[in-house]
Amino acid sequence: MNKLTATLLAAGIVAGTGMALFAGAAVGHATPSATAEAAVAIPAPAEDLAAAPGAASETAVFAGGCFWGVQGVFQHVKGVTSAVSGYAGGDAAAASYSAIGSGRTGHAESVRITYDPRQISYGQLLQIYFSVAHDPTELNRQGPDRGTQYRSAIFPANAEQARVAKTYIAQLDNAKVFGKPIATTIEPAKAFYPAEAYHQDYMTHNPRQPYIVINDLPKVDNLQRVFPARYRSEPVLVGRSGTL
Repeated sequence: MNKLTATLLAAGIVAGTGMALFAGAAVGHATPSATAEAAVAIPAPAEDLAAAPGAASETAVFAGGCFWGVQGVFQHVKGVTSAVSGYAGGDAAAASYSAIGSGRTGHAESVRITYDPRQISYGQLLQIYFSVAHDPTELNRQGPDRGTQYRSAIFPANAEQARVAKTYIAQLDNAKVFGKPIATTIEPAKAFYPAEAYHQDYMTHNPRQPYIVINDLPKVDNLQRVFPARYRSEPVLVGRSGTL
């Protein structure tokens, strides 16, 4: 069973929905990890972006392993108005789940976050990204996932976002908060392509899938524990907005 077929089975999109729980263990990963990634308490960025006068919406694009979990975390963050799973780092022609699985298209599974800068800053989103959304010290992998499509990467929308991200990585590395260097890359001037509909809101739609239970739901728990003031219990879902 290939990765795409297993995903469709788990989502109930193709025949064999009775195997959903079994198939879920193989989706995107041959075996779920034995333990979820631990949250790391980290300092806030020393430099941040101030909200532009009159600006009510900004975007950020982060990659940190399987996009189901990263999307799920940011959907629970106050001030985030949308979190869309997708692909960044490669061309439009190969921006599909079946193609990027080869690890040769240049894409990373990513999440485009739309947020209200009057409620949460770019730097605060970065703090959540590095602390609870993924392990930024892993190179071309996250947990049980292997390949460049699962790399830790930031795709800044402009030079200021790139500067803040680069400065924050240096700050965290200098403080040695992770015990080993951060592997996150900063890849500017890359387009974002929304993923297929069945990947959107995946954590919400599949809360009992073994991969989600083991690897992703603990990230949301960590968000609530480490950033209680930033957490909201009701996620903002792509399906409710009807737009990508």
